[in-house]
Amino acid sequence: MFGNQSQFNQRQTRLFKKGDLKYIILDIVKDNPSHGYDITAVLTERFHGFYSPSAGSIYPILQLLEKMEYVSSCRKEEKNIYTITDAGKRFLQDEKATTDKIKERFKGVWRSSDKQYLRDVRAVLNYSSEIRHLVGKAAISKDPGKLQQIKDILLMTLTEIIKIDEES
Repeated sequence: MFGNQSQFNQRQTRLFKKGDLKYIILDIVKDNPSHGYDITAVLTERFHGFYSPSAGSIYPILQLLEKMEYVSSCRKEEKNIYTITDAGKRFLQDEKATTDKIKERFKGVWRSSDKQYLRDVRAVLNYSSEIRHLVGKAAISKDPGKLQQIKDILLMTLTEIIKIDEES
């Protein structure tokens, strides 16, 4: 079923697809003029602590949005406060379908109040992080046998997870 490794390489491995975060940030700024820390706090809250973007991911997007004239900034109390512009509002309106799709992808986590579900999400994310760490260690060890075993196990696991995903 999954003999071709390139099928896996094409799968999305990041939380946000390329360019998605700009829509979310612009949507946050639309509701309330914000600085980078405010945006980080909103995203951390929405994801119940599972995702907390770094300044290195937020500020370049804010700078891009400013360059595109979708936001403007002013300096208050030694912080840049970003406010959506009319052009930014038009962009969000024109791209409403895209923004809605992004929000739809995350609504299960954003709107959940089920503490057990959120604990399970956290556990799965922690497992994933630990697996990445261990795969990195195996790669550094340059032990081809160990790496092949891990590769085989992960391929079987990924195949099973894809089956579960396809059931829904």
